[in-house]
Amino acid sequence: MRVTAMRARAHRLPLHRAWDGGVDRNDIVVVEVDTDTGLTGTGFSWTPLIGARSVRALLEDDLRPALVGGPAHPSRWDELRRHLREAGTSGITLMALAAVDIALWDLTAKAAGLPLVEHLGRRRTTVPAYGSGVNLDYPLSDLQDQVRRWLAAGHRAVKIKVGSPDPARDAERVRAVRTLLGADGLLMVDANQRWDVPAAARALAALAEHEPHFIEEPLPADDLRSHVRLRSRTPVPFALGENLRTVEEFERYIDAGVCDIAQPNVVRVGGITPFLRIAEAADRRGVPVAPHLLPELSGQLALCLSRPAMVEDIDRASFADLGALAAPSGVRVERGALSADTGLGHGVVFADTLNPLP
Repeated sequence: MRVTAMRARAHRLPLHRAWDGGVDRNDIVVVEVDTDTGLTGTGFSWTPLIGARSVRALLEDDLRPALVGGPAHPSRWDELRRHLREAGTSGITLMALAAVDIALWDLTAKAAGLPLVEHLGRRRTTVPAYGSGVNLDYPLSDLQDQVRRWLAAGHRAVKIKVGSPDPARDAERVRAVRTLLGADGLLMVDANQRWDVPAAARALAALAEHEPHFIEEPLPADDLRSHVRLRSRTPVPFALGENLRTVEEFERYIDAGVCDIAQPNVVRVGGITPFLRIAEAADRRGVPVAPHLLPELSGQLALCLSRPAMVEDIDRASFADLGALAAPSGVRVERGALSADTGLGHGVVFADTLNPLP
């Protein structure tokens, strides 16, 4: 099976409510890869604010000539990454490569006559999910209403944002959410890299009574030394990875003892191929994986991992919630658990009526 054509189109998906910092949309680049067998695979890149046009340009100008005519198989990932190396080996080049890699995995699963989960090797029928929101700017009453919706939907694990300029505000909000959850619910907090070491140590000491299950990104993601310093000052587990890009980066953070839960984003790391390599590296070191966002695909991958933690059910921002899909993908989150019963391939089919990127 060989590639005969590749197409890329960029779309804008307005969010139902802006995320912290004024993020009011998610942009996606959808890729279709045709083959000489008549099969077409679909992939995508996800750029929630910046980069969609650059990703599309890399795909059209640089990846398409290298891809067309060659085997339609994800084993080409390393070859294609080398092809892009003059533009960099991380960042936006990986985000472009992800769209192709996802499409190639979709193709190989379809060629095998299998859903992607079965093609990769399903290990379980469900994986735990948690309610998640980008909600630091929500008034307390809105935050409580959001958590109540998650609880009504069956979630017993939730994640909220922290990192307010006034630490007392964080303490009040975490206390209120813990009250709603009860003692048995899992409460995670995410600082989105807002703290330095002293601020993080003080904040986590103040929040300790509410038993956070983990703190996500307490410090700038690329500052390994500061994470090591903070590690000695708090027992709260660290969840890291949405802003790490390579297998080597994940290995360094895990080996330094500062990544207790790994959170790779399947697009930012370059696709399914490197995502699985990161999961294998984490598994060898006893670290569970909680994929970052994109539940329609991340959830399928979690069903195939030997050591999954949870998948993220982001509030009203899945592809289905944003109206991006032509039909249900077969991935469902119900009563705090994700399951997948897709057609052949990954089952994610984007609507033809999506708004083009302006």
